[in-house]
Amino acid sequence: MDYSFFDFLRLIGSLGLFLYGMKIMSEGLQKFAGDSLRRILTAMTTNRVTGVLTGVLITALIQSSSATTVMVVSFVNAGLLTLTQSIGVIMGANIGTTVTAWLISALGFKVDIAAFSLPLLAFGIPLLFSGKSSRKSVGEFIFGFSFLFMGLQALKANAPDLGANPEMLAFVQNYADMGFFSIILFLFIGAILTMIVQASAATMAITLIMCANGWIDYQLGVALVLGENIGTTITANLAALTGNTQARRAALAHLAFNIFGVIWVLILFYPFTNAVSWFVTNVMRISDPSVAVSFKLAAFHTAFNISNTFVMIWFVGLIEKTVCFLIKGKKDEDEEYRLRYITGGMLSTAELSILQARKEITLFAERTGRMLDMVKALFYEKNEDAFLKTYSRVEKYESISDRMEIEIANYLTCVAEGRLSSEGKEEIRIMLRAVSEIESIADSCNNMARSIKRRNEFKSIFTDEQNHNVDQMLALTEKALHRMIEILKKSELVRDDVNPSYNIENEINNYRNQLKIHNVEDINNKKYQYQDGVYYMDIIGEAEKLGDYVLNVVQAVIEKKI
Repeated sequence: MDYSFFDFLRLIGSLGLFLYGMKIMSEGLQKFAGDSLRRILTAMTTNRVTGVLTGVLITALIQSSSATTVMVVSFVNAGLLTLTQSIGVIMGANIGTTVTAWLISALGFKVDIAAFSLPLLAFGIPLLFSGKSSRKSVGEFIFGFSFLFMGLQALKANAPDLGANPEMLAFVQNYADMGFFSIILFLFIGAILTMIVQASAATMAITLIMCANGWIDYQLGVALVLGENIGTTITANLAALTGNTQARRAALAHLAFNIFGVIWVLILFYPFTNAVSWFVTNVMRISDPSVAVSFKLAAFHTAFNISNTFVMIWFVGLIEKTVCFLIKGKKDEDEEYRLRYITGGMLSTAELSILQARKEITLFAERTGRMLDMVKALFYEKNEDAFLKTYSRVEKYESISDRMEIEIANYLTCVAEGRLSSEGKEEIRIMLRAVSEIESIADSCNNMARSIKRRNEFKSIFTDEQNHNVDQMLALTEKALHRMIEILKKSELVRDDVNPSYNIENEINNYRNQLKIHNVEDINNKKYQYQDGVYYMDIIGEAEKLGDYVLNVVQAVIEKKI
């Protein structure tokens, strides 16, 4: 087999296309189908069993467990699935891939999704250039989906063609008579082969050829199949390279699930393989050795994945804890979008549902507090790359806040439709108002970040006095925001609790008015340019608006709780 450096570059290019497709597909999903698709997926994965069945169904339909796990990683990256939900779907994908193998054996039928990639792009082009943002997002998703499968197909096409040159692997028969060590060795060979070939189906074909030629026996073929189950996880882990912490955890969960499964099967290796062999020989009544070995391997693959899912489904929590321990989340980064308290639907009573919503609103407020911290960091950031990274996080948080407002409001509306006391209905009205005002706080943070970005783009430089004044104003708004979060967390309030917030708000208003007058005087005295004063007062004015929104939340909450 002739494999040149140019072929290797084609392989790396295919990987690039695959990763880029994963990235823009995930972004397109997040922009367009976020809320509706999230509800559908949440309904399909309400518990472990339905999650597994969803994975089986999707994989049986698209006939690629790699494609399913890559899409699951993209859903987690976009915040459409939680880590726990994704683990169930991944388990189902492993079973679904065995359905595909039997379908191919029985019908010789396989859908090649990559063949539809270019025609799909024809539909995506007009959408991509559409003026409507939702259509543009659909276009991005179509392009990402097409590039993803084109990249996956190119990865398989440009990988070393061991399937057509199995004689290269004939040497392995020299290591076939070392007892259990041979099984471990062939397990590693199977994993490495699948990582290289990028398709477990191709590795399965190589395994069948090696068994048919008599280079290895049935049990060593089984060891290769076990290795293939580990090797096939490389695709999802490659896809997760461009994803966030939760996406990388989902990909690692796929690997952990298969490794745990392989470990317990190795412990029961001889009884398990002998049971499958007995089933094929005595129940299926296949006696021809050359035919029987193929059926034994296919039957083992199915039995392994089904048994592994039945065993590991009870340890979803353990797998989740393991991957969270191995991949630490950044303390200063809450990058994934998800509601923590109300994702599971309404609770048994409306009162409990209101309690969960109240916790979610407090979490929402804390998120806006982190946004204000980012704005303060942006104000003095001189490094352009660091500035743009923080600015993009502010924009992402603002987008998350929009979605949180809608989902919390929809949840509260559903609760209001239930049997509630007049006090409960009044509380929901107050909470809806609070959610709207908290979202406005996020908008103000985003507007301040934009003003700082415009200041930097036009090379505007503030005086030391202006910097000091902005610091003071942001310190006052931060104080007001922290007071608001404290009030949201309190279970018992009295009317006097609102007084500190009124005092801070008066300070903010008076300071804004004072700075407004000084700004006109300073421009007239040529202390700085008029344009500098515009950016300066934009930040000061937006901070004052933020203070108004904070006070509105405090008033709403205290009105209800006293």
